[in-house]
Amino acid sequence: MVTFIKDNFWSILIFLNYAIAISAALVIIQKNRNPNKTYSYILMLAIFPFLGLLVYYFFGQEYRKTKIFNRKNIRNRTVIKEVEQELELQPNVLQKIDELLDEKNKLIKLLHNNEKTKLTIHNQVNILFNGEEKFKYLIEDIQQATHHIHLEYYILKDDTIGGKVISALCKKAKEGIKVRVSFDDVGSKISKKARQQMSESGVEFYPFMPVLFNQFTGKMNYRNHRKIVVIDGEIGYVGGMNISDNYMNYETDKIFWRDTHLRIKGEAVKSLQILFLTTWQFVSNNNLKITNSLFSSTKLNNKLGIQIASSGPDSDWANIMEAIFTAITNAEDYVYITTPYFIPNDEIITAIQVAARCDIDVRIIIPKSSDSWTAQYATNSYIEKLLEANVKVYRYSKGFVHAKTMVIDDVFSSVGTANMDYRSFNINFEVNALVYDEGVSNKLKKQFMLDIEDCEEVDYNSWKKRPRLNKIKESFCRLWAPLL
Repeated sequence: MVTFIKDNFWSILIFLNYAIAISAALVIIQKNRNPNKTYSYILMLAIFPFLGLLVYYFFGQEYRKTKIFNRKNIRNRTVIKEVEQELELQPNVLQKIDELLDEKNKLIKLLHNNEKTKLTIHNQVNILFNGEEKFKYLIEDIQQATHHIHLEYYILKDDTIGGKVISALCKKAKEGIKVRVSFDDVGSKISKKARQQMSESGVEFYPFMPVLFNQFTGKMNYRNHRKIVVIDGEIGYVGGMNISDNYMNYETDKIFWRDTHLRIKGEAVKSLQILFLTTWQFVSNNNLKITNSLFSSTKLNNKLGIQIASSGPDSDWANIMEAIFTAITNAEDYVYITTPYFIPNDEIITAIQVAARCDIDVRIIIPKSSDSWTAQYATNSYIEKLLEANVKVYRYSKGFVHAKTMVIDDVFSSVGTANMDYRSFNINFEVNALVYDEGVSNKLKKQFMLDIEDCEEVDYNSWKKRPRLNKIKESFCRLWAPLL
């Protein structure tokens, strides 16, 4: 027997691989998922022995059903219940909002029914364009904190700007301010020296779902892609920018980075705080005492509607994807989208095409050069069909556009962490701020038009004549789009 195994070692391994692969394929088929995603997994299992099984193990598990962690421990806390009840709007207020938003009120109801996401109306917003603006405000707000500072980031690096942020956090911790930091273990890169600096200063920090070899596992598990800051329960940050020098444009020899972030004051900060506390409960594995001191009691008179939409493997529904779908399908005049990665599912691509064919002005800004060649070719594979549906496509050529924004009909806008791709819709933990305000929409619309000036509009006839080799690369990369 031993001799037989030695002589046929690889044949036995191949046999076992395909036996397991066939079982996995049957499981995938029975889950009745999107056919394209099903084909991708089955093809991967058939063509790539062993590798296909690894990819399915990391990508293919449906954690939305089993839940990576249980949020009820946080949401059942008395203080959290009181905060959520406080954010509940009265029927007469909702009626006025319905009249203002017309069909856009479907979004409010959708998110409320999905995740009990409350619409908050007393807020004020600063739109921060690019890292120079964001970090100027962020460091100043950290320096002025009086009670607590909460940070949750996909990427946290102790480079030039990251070092400044970490130093500011350490200084406040030494002053007695409670500083809590959660960072994704795959996305972040923090030196031993910086970790020691934080630890000695009293900063509490935990990695999100640590892995042994994070340089090799970048996309092979569920990651926390959120960027959340809450300071004193009064000020919140959410948007596309991580903490890294990549987002700063102070180096002349560095590629220009275009991004958008929001600085929020008001009731919506409470929703961001609840999200942070949910993550903190998971990463720290301790029972943080949640008191009213973590939530602001300040009442703003300013009226500006915001819903904080979150999604991830822990949510019952693909909340952000559904919100984007609903917003597009209810557009009446225009839809302006900016995204660094455009690898949409069938629902979103259909919604965009139908909107454009109904004579709605649909425009999309994507990078001309991406930081991922596979994502770029996969994105390019969608352009021809978009152009055929009268969608205007612009490729940002000034640098790299990393903003994740959408503006619709001068009344609705979205700024957050979710890209328009499979990973953000189904796999990563994401958060978007949905803003119902004409002033914010007009500012984002104005910036969209400024960004178009730094773009090359894609011409249908010229695009069809692109090299055949490029088309082959696009088709191949699109085949693996559900896995990117």
